[in-house]
Amino acid sequence: MKFALGQSVQRLEDDPLLRGAGRYADDFALARAAHVCFVRSPHAHARIRGMDAAAAARMPGVVSILTGKDAAADGLGNIPCLIPVPGLKETPRPVLALSRVAHVGDPVAMVIAETFQQAKDAAEKVDVDYEPLPAVTGTRKGEVAFEVGLGESKAKVEAALAKAAHVTRLELVNNRLVANPIEPRAALAEYDAATGRTTLYTPSQGPHHLYGQIADAVVKTGRDKLRVVSGNVGGAFGMKIFLYPEQPAVVWAARRLKRSVRWTGERSEGFLSDAQGRDNYSIAELATDKDGHFLALRVTTWANMGAYLSNFGPFIPQLAAPMLSGVYRIPAIHLDIKGTLTNTVPVDAYRGAGRPEAIYLLERVIDVAALELGLAPDELRRRNFIEPAEMPYQTPVESRYDSGDFAGILDRAMRQADWGGFAARKAGSEKRGKKRGIGLGMYIERCGGGPGDTVRVKVASNEVALYSGMQDNGQGHTTTFVQLLSHKLGVDVSKIKVVQGDTDVVPAEGLTGGSRFLALGGVAAVTAADDVIEKGKQEAARRLEAAASDIEYRDGEFRIGGTDRGIGLFELGNLESTQTRATEHYTYPNGCHICEVEVDPDTGGIAIERYTVVDDFGRAMNPKLLEGQVQGGTVQGIGQALLEHAVYDAESGQLLTGSFMDYAMPRAVDLPALDCGFHHVPCKTNPLGVKGAGEAGAVGAPAAVVNAVVNALGVRHLDMPLTAEKVWRELQ
Repeated sequence: MKFALGQSVQRLEDDPLLRGAGRYADDFALARAAHVCFVRSPHAHARIRGMDAAAAARMPGVVSILTGKDAAADGLGNIPCLIPVPGLKETPRPVLALSRVAHVGDPVAMVIAETFQQAKDAAEKVDVDYEPLPAVTGTRKGEVAFEVGLGESKAKVEAALAKAAHVTRLELVNNRLVANPIEPRAALAEYDAATGRTTLYTPSQGPHHLYGQIADAVVKTGRDKLRVVSGNVGGAFGMKIFLYPEQPAVVWAARRLKRSVRWTGERSEGFLSDAQGRDNYSIAELATDKDGHFLALRVTTWANMGAYLSNFGPFIPQLAAPMLSGVYRIPAIHLDIKGTLTNTVPVDAYRGAGRPEAIYLLERVIDVAALELGLAPDELRRRNFIEPAEMPYQTPVESRYDSGDFAGILDRAMRQADWGGFAARKAGSEKRGKKRGIGLGMYIERCGGGPGDTVRVKVASNEVALYSGMQDNGQGHTTTFVQLLSHKLGVDVSKIKVVQGDTDVVPAEGLTGGSRFLALGGVAAVTAADDVIEKGKQEAARRLEAAASDIEYRDGEFRIGGTDRGIGLFELGNLESTQTRATEHYTYPNGCHICEVEVDPDTGGIAIERYTVVDDFGRAMNPKLLEGQVQGGTVQGIGQALLEHAVYDAESGQLLTGSFMDYAMPRAVDLPALDCGFHHVPCKTNPLGVKGAGEAGAVGAPAAVVNAVVNALGVRHLDMPLTAEKVWRELQ
């Protein structure tokens, strides 16, 4: 069986996962492994005056209890922030808190015992003497860790605002979210006494990203003494990119005790320690002339960083800037960012990472401007669309769009959504005592950035192996890589193997995130396959005693053109190519979401009656996988718009939504059937013509949903999430 590009192939990953044959981190069996339970701070901010672990140490099965003082004595470093920002306030984050805790859930000790229950029982006996300190949770109330200005000069934007015929001003919140992947974080460390080497098993989005930090900066083992392995990863959404205290902690404990140590987080720990997402407060000012043409956009954003600056934390609000032009001509744009520190869980990338925040802000302020100007929302957008003839288009915020048909996408989406029939449906809802609204959101995002990705392709006697430093966490990387190689090499899919997730064997360059898999990893794979074919032609020419220029390759065989003489790919064997694809140009997927809702005035309940998405991803390698990515991202965007919100008590700093009893995840009953369509315009900056799809749904959905609800209610603005209670109160 062979696969072609553009074919809707069923995921190859699904069969073993559905049969329970997957291997997630907690499935790795380590001989004589001790179990870890972390003692976590119950306070959002406190000084540690002392700690008494004597009673805990006497509990049955306890092997060791380690504290911040032990970590300091052993020379452990801090979890690093990897983003340099001028004037950045440092936030040292030890593996275990030493003298101060900065958020509820901050780890202060690790109890290691023969069983998890023994470790958990003993952890309750660790007596920590805390001196509570004032806690800050509000995004605009936290200490400013950094300030960044991006885009055009302030003076240019202010001048445009001053001469504008109309300025729309909108203050809005991008609510804080908890990632909640189905597989919790885990860290299992296996110590090899013979070599002094430690293997860390942990779910990640690229094991090399963690490997270097642990080996060089935190535990300081040296790279020859550490290996990091990721098996199947049960969801990540950005949250599993980053280094957390638990990962170096178990490596350190295993090396200290000279035995294997394992920890798998419970769901409650995830709420209190997994990097959270979003949490911005923004002021947007959009200037227009008398005909509704955009003149300038000024944005001020306070971005909550949490208690510590996570690996990429300061970078995330900056990623909003290149997207603030959206799909529109906006001559002058300026963004001021204030990153603030609060006594909350650190904030970092969550599906979309800065781009959803930018597009939500832009599409909401445009809808409000349309309301104030007396224009239909689609009409105001049409007056300002960048036209295909203007490509490539340079925005004032760094992005350079290579392709796109934004008006065409809007037209198709409105037809698909039956926009023209909305008035009749609204009248029908009113007869039933319901309010009906419709809203649209255009989006564009910048993808294909970050470090380069390396792919190695090796042909052996009866197999093609592809090695990638990127890490699949549900997207279907194996399926796509196999499709690419099967298409290029003409090889049966059963003879193609994809290897990932092991720092001993996969290339160091590779990280899953930013919807970059195909634009970087895919291009590297195709380039490596082409190189293998060229090397094969040289070797086939030597063996067949012919000129290399006479050798043709097709369906797994090298043949002298015009003859029946040939040699198979696997007969040659021992062909290998390693190729790296670095970011030369970004890609710009774009699209339109249209949401139609019905609101029950008696309860505030919102029902999404219709939902339409039309996307431009450049080219579809596998339409089935593509639609799956759109659906998943859109559901997360709907969840943010209507339900999800990580809420902290303003005085105590306690997380009030620390379980699924209080944090509302979207359920099947909350969601409509999604009507997905495509309007691809091939990308001109990579040979595959692809643009990236993994985060698009989460970028486009929130604005479309909120625009629909405020349209139904007849109000100017409501902040997410639009819960039934919030809507009901607004209606009163």
